[in-house]
Amino acid sequence: MKNNDKTTEKTNVMRLLDAAGVGYQSHTYEADPTLSGEQIARILGEEVEKVFKTLVTQAKSGQYYVFVIPVASELDLKKAAKACGEKAISMIKQKELLPLTGYVHGGCSPIGMKKPFPTYIDWTAEYYDTVFVSAGRVGCQIELAPADLIREAKLQIAELTEN
Repeated sequence: MKNNDKTTEKTNVMRLLDAAGVGYQSHTYEADPTLSGEQIARILGEEVEKVFKTLVTQAKSGQYYVFVIPVASELDLKKAAKACGEKAISMIKQKELLPLTGYVHGGCSPIGMKKPFPTYIDWTAEYYDTVFVSAGRVGCQIELAPADLIREAKLQIAELTEN
């Protein structure tokens, strides 16, 4: 899979994947931070279960953790805490996202954050040949094989969503 969308300006995520020799496809849509993940999946013409969002949390210990889950799902904070060996975690405030990760709300990717954090992906990603995550900018998604995403973003697989 190659990035064949020649009109897309490369994001840092794409540059990192290119440097690693990882195949991906970029998909763009009109940048609108009010769109939900489900709406983005429909715009892309994709199954909503294949489109993932990136959530950043902080544990009571002070450690930050990142979770990548299907856009139509809710992060189960108890399962997430258990996965990372913490007693409790909570979502960070939206205003903390950019200084912490380098990404804005709606454009947060598990690849290429300002500094690496322990990152987990919901086990359902392994069901699909390809999955979608943000390319690091609102209005741009990348599609790649889950194994490539897991390897490049150093993700751990866990059960993270509510049933």
